[in-house]
Amino acid sequence: MSISENFLKVRKEVPEEVTILLACKTRTPDEVAEVIAAGATDLGNNYVQEAEEMVEAMGDTAFQARWHMIGPLQKNKINKALRLVDVIQTVHSVKQAEAIDLRASRIDKVVSAFIEINSGRESNKSGIDPDFEEVKRLAGKISECNNLKLEGLMTMGPFLDDPEEIRPYFRITRDLYDQVRNLNLPGADLKYLSMGMTDSYRVAIEEGSNMIRLGTGIFGPRA
Repeated sequence: MSISENFLKVRKEVPEEVTILLACKTRTPDEVAEVIAAGATDLGNNYVQEAEEMVEAMGDTAFQARWHMIGPLQKNKINKALRLVDVIQTVHSVKQAEAIDLRASRIDKVVSAFIEINSGRESNKSGIDPDFEEVKRLAGKISECNNLKLEGLMTMGPFLDDPEEIRPYFRITRDLYDQVRNLNLPGADLKYLSMGMTDSYRVAIEEGSNMIRLGTGIFGPRA
């Protein structure tokens, strides 16, 4: 099936309230333009330089979708990222939140922030440990920022062959999401739980995800 057909198939299968975010890592501008034409509303990039090249190549077509930063964001890339993306899904520390807020204020932009949860406590992955007090502290800091709006939590979970084995990590993140929502933090609007990729999105949705991140399942294998 074509990229468009793949997207429309998944869009029909998953609940209407679930946002499908397309991971554009290594994809061509033509491939991304095709999926936008099919109705995709949200696109994600892992690297700022790749996002910059994609937006430049696509021109006005790029701005028909909302762009997310879904990879680690280095401090020296924040300024460029803020000019390209609407959502940063990988906020994981108070220091990072403060740095993004400061730079966003300089260009008078309010950006949506997701707290990245390292649900598997993996040393090789970014994200905050799934400890409620730590997550609460970071959520409180973001809610105090003028140019960051806390809108969600995100997790990748460990890379495991059986999606069922990832379920506990999704459940941990869902529990944290519910706890943070119940804080009713001023300025926060927690409405997105970003969990699940091509091999695990069905399990993630069962555990409460309302934003799934798909790449190969839509675009096919990477070159």
